[in-house]
Amino acid sequence: MVVVMEERASEDQVQKVIAQLVEMGYDVHRSTGALRTVIGAVGNNRKADPRLVEMLDGVHEVLRITEPYKLASRTFRPESTIVNVGDIRIGGDEVIVMAGPCSAENEQQVMSTAAAVKRAGGKILRGGAFKPRTSPYSFQGLGEEGLQLLRAAANEHNLKLVSEVMDASQIELLERYVDIYQVGARNMQNFTLLRELGRARKPVLVKRGISATIEELLLSAEYVLAGGNMEVILCERGIRTFESYTRNTLDISAIPVVQKLSHLPIFVDPSHGTGRRDKVAPMARAAVAAGADGLLIEVHCDPDHALSDGAQSLFPAQFDRLMAELRIIAPAIGRSICLEPVARRGWGQ
Repeated sequence: MVVVMEERASEDQVQKVIAQLVEMGYDVHRSTGALRTVIGAVGNNRKADPRLVEMLDGVHEVLRITEPYKLASRTFRPESTIVNVGDIRIGGDEVIVMAGPCSAENEQQVMSTAAAVKRAGGKILRGGAFKPRTSPYSFQGLGEEGLQLLRAAANEHNLKLVSEVMDASQIELLERYVDIYQVGARNMQNFTLLRELGRARKPVLVKRGISATIEELLLSAEYVLAGGNMEVILCERGIRTFESYTRNTLDISAIPVVQKLSHLPIFVDPSHGTGRRDKVAPMARAAVAAGADGLLIEVHCDPDHALSDGAQSLFPAQFDRLMAELRIIAPAIGRSICLEPVARRGWGQ
């Protein structure tokens, strides 16, 4: 259930409501908005009488959350969540772009690509050090060496870093390097990993599984939220359909659907969503027009020789052009995108 306090409810009244909910067997999560405090009570105590809470001083109303995802629901938090990563506000007016190589391969590749991302106006460097690959013979990533390369490049170019965590045993290692943990599509329902990330104190980006429904995506986010980590970012990256021309079918409709159901910010990954370099820019433009809070895009300084996902990675010049196009689209829907790209010295060479 959700307990909405009156606008002028005192802290003492709030604490008495929390104490009552705990006594009734609920896990309690507090959300303080601009005008009211909202208290989410999560649990399976179906015999609990909400009238015991309704009669307490300072309570405005008590609402039942009918959705299976409680903390991710807009009923729990009507205002959209802002995830702060340093001075970057994810879920606010600015469309945030995370970009970089699929995998860290060597120092020159990582540094060059990070420089390209920064010059074009990207805010967050993306890159994999641990790669879940369909074939055991494919490049699996450099591990900690890759994290070191990515962190050094992010620091050099004043970027934040997002990288994938594949297993709960890797959380402690990645914590030393990344600003955002990424849960890939294959791990969206790795509930042990999600529970452990609920105890982490860094944001978590959860990608939609290749055959997952939107409700299943929100329930995966719920695992992290229920653990106490309220900084969750969702990501639509395409689902498996009958179509074989593209790698996946990018579900643009998921953006407005998620935004109606949940307060969590939602990103779109057009690189994995299409698997084709020539389709990335059109789908990125469509995602921003549909209201996405950000994009996750693969960029590589030499994609034709990339060790993974080269066919869907943009050349730096293509990424620069895409960012310029997005600066035209975003204002049309009341958003903005980085307006001050670094001067391009020797760009596109």
